[in-house]
Amino acid sequence: MTIPALRPFGCGFGFRSWRSFRIAATVEQVLLAASVYWVASANGSFFGAALAERALPEPATWGYAAALAAMLVAGHVFLLAMFANRWLVKPMLAVLVVSTAFASYFMQHYGTYMDPSMLRNVLHTDANEARELFSGALVVHLLVYAAVPLALLSRVRIVDRGWPKAVLVRLGVLLLAGTVAVVAILTVFQPFSSFMRNHKEARYLVTPANYLWSLARVATRDAQGMHAAREPIGLDARPGPSWSAHKRPTVVVLVVGETARAANWGLNGYARQTTPQLSRLPVVNFRDVSACGTSTEVSLPCMFAPVGRRDYDESRIQGSESLLHVAARAGVSVRWRDNQSGCKGVCDGLPTEAVSSIKGAGPCSDGRCMDEALLYGLDERLTRAQGVQLLVLHQLGNHGPAYHRRYPEAFARFQPACEDDDLQNCTREQIVNAYDNALLYTDHVLARLIATMNAHADQVDTAVVYVSDHGESLGEGNLFLHGMPYAIAPAVQTRVPMLTWMSAGFQNRNGFDTACLQRRAQQPASHDHLFHTVLGMLDVQTALYEPAWDALRTCRGSSVATAAR
Repeated sequence: MTIPALRPFGCGFGFRSWRSFRIAATVEQVLLAASVYWVASANGSFFGAALAERALPEPATWGYAAALAAMLVAGHVFLLAMFANRWLVKPMLAVLVVSTAFASYFMQHYGTYMDPSMLRNVLHTDANEARELFSGALVVHLLVYAAVPLALLSRVRIVDRGWPKAVLVRLGVLLLAGTVAVVAILTVFQPFSSFMRNHKEARYLVTPANYLWSLARVATRDAQGMHAAREPIGLDARPGPSWSAHKRPTVVVLVVGETARAANWGLNGYARQTTPQLSRLPVVNFRDVSACGTSTEVSLPCMFAPVGRRDYDESRIQGSESLLHVAARAGVSVRWRDNQSGCKGVCDGLPTEAVSSIKGAGPCSDGRCMDEALLYGLDERLTRAQGVQLLVLHQLGNHGPAYHRRYPEAFARFQPACEDDDLQNCTREQIVNAYDNALLYTDHVLARLIATMNAHADQVDTAVVYVSDHGESLGEGNLFLHGMPYAIAPAVQTRVPMLTWMSAGFQNRNGFDTACLQRRAQQPASHDHLFHTVLGMLDVQTALYEPAWDALRTCRGSSVATAAR
């Protein structure tokens, strides 16, 4: 690699000098430089995890770190050399420079792991969510870690060796890189293998290999299912005996919360009251509920599947119909109303509507609506209700990092609250205050929903089920937001609030024992219960229904419980 001589410092290096500045380098030299740069600038999280339990002053630790660095550099050179040529190398590296800068920012600021689940979240993020993640800190990070390398890359002139020599050199580089990687691993094999056995998730900290691998996994799976219809389930679904025994219409509203964590839920005994209105209502609050995942992309399809986390199979869940299709097949009128980024396939082919597109739903601005918009037209719907209906309301809830945008000013009770989209600019107290204010608003929305349902209780048998999709980290262990690999995710990301409310008519129709329901709510539950519990509440009969996973079955009248089976 040759660099033209520069004039001494102080003699000036202006625009003309920059335009004439050129770096002559081979493809392999550029790949090596890029790999060294990324290992040094974008892999702090990996080295932090790998060296966490080692004494830094010891020479053995430095030798271990050097071997890991050599392995990462050689591995990335090998990976990139498989695809790069003199025409593709600069465009390819330009894309990777920007992508890696984005990835390293979120890994460093929020403790993010770039696994396939996180990449699916990124790919399916809507414009509003993406806009809220942009901040001044991100711009500065991109200027330092993307703009500067891109400027240098633009000055590189790729040397042409001619194809016979280029092929031989490329084969030699691949052999050398592979050898260096293997030797580096072997020199620290015992501690490194032990580290990877105990921390398998650490492979998703190696950047840019982490997001490249995850992107390939997601793209492959999406391509496989792109033209495949979802596998029908519950083909035997049919109405239960209560449909003909009771002539009054039944309406069940299932509220899917967003990013509400059990640790800050007032009904669970949180130090401050974040659910003051619900605490005055006869709700049944489940205190120990486990989520199926740590992100909406995972949890939403999983919680609507017959078998969720207990026998998790992502391909099967993503490729099959959901609870909603089974209910609709039995004759339930199903509708999905969304105030988020969609139903992730759960409601495919069924009636859906986004609140932002409903004229008069308000309060909405800049493409975002407050969650009260989900209740628009509910009173009229109950007035003309017929048959058995299931309405799913998908909340915006506590979606971060802009917690302060999730509630009206009237609910800004806990102060001072973080009013910055970049959580790094706020204290933990401010972040928690804003988060809790958003929970206060969810409490209000749910209380208003229950009041509306109860107002029609003399004509319609009504019930409400609320459960959040996943929790959230608010700075504990220097982690923020959600999406951690499930195996290592903290409890605040996997424990969620859940409750149910039933009108007197609905309780009598199903023979529910209130005292029994309260006792059951003290026992553990999970997203795995949702599919079977809702089928039981709707009295839909199918071989998919598993009584043991119906969280309310033991509290229904014996004749009703038997019929549900």
